[in-house]
Amino acid sequence: MDTARAAYPLAKRVEDRGVAAVLLVLLSPLIALAGGAAALGGLLSRRDRGPLLYRERRISRGREFSLLKFRTLRRDVLERMAADEHARLYEADSANLTWAGRRVLKPWYLDELPQLVNVLRGEMSLVGPRPWPREMVDRQLEAGLDYRNRVPAGWTGPAQVQKGEVETDHYTELDLAYTEACTSSPGLALVRHDLAILWRTVRVMLRGEGLRF
Repeated sequence: MDTARAAYPLAKRVEDRGVAAVLLVLLSPLIALAGGAAALGGLLSRRDRGPLLYRERRISRGREFSLLKFRTLRRDVLERMAADEHARLYEADSANLTWAGRRVLKPWYLDELPQLVNVLRGEMSLVGPRPWPREMVDRQLEAGLDYRNRVPAGWTGPAQVQKGEVETDHYTELDLAYTEACTSSPGLALVRHDLAILWRTVRVMLRGEGLRF
């Protein structure tokens, strides 16, 4: 499979910067709420104290970058993690989460809001396959799937807005279909498609179904 990076429409690049900037302004109250909840959690529990943001190395269009998230894991859990481990594996256990992570950040996906800064920096797109760590991308490559090296990773994507509607096994098919749209759809048509996915993302966030144990 060709691993060349896909040409990205100018309209989509403009959309990424422009919409991300607007979202950062519109969602600033939620960002403040998330930060306040994390600070409150630190006051309530000593083990929840630590940095507000968490950075993890991920892949976008074949390049590593530092993904930004509000920290949801307790500091002692982060200290136990090996450098090549994925935080999401630990987030699946509620015992590893801070009070804010368990009660506020994860249910409504608020921990993902700082990634809008990654979009503004040009490290990610608003819509695309979610960014994975290097070792997971390498395993996909061994299986003949190179799309995470060809298109920018997304803050959200078609797989994320269909949570609970399709089987997890079909997420790759959704990512592949979107990757094909990035290379074959006219720029404005792709922007309209992205805006529809962003609207569905807001609806998923409002349902508060991000954390289920």
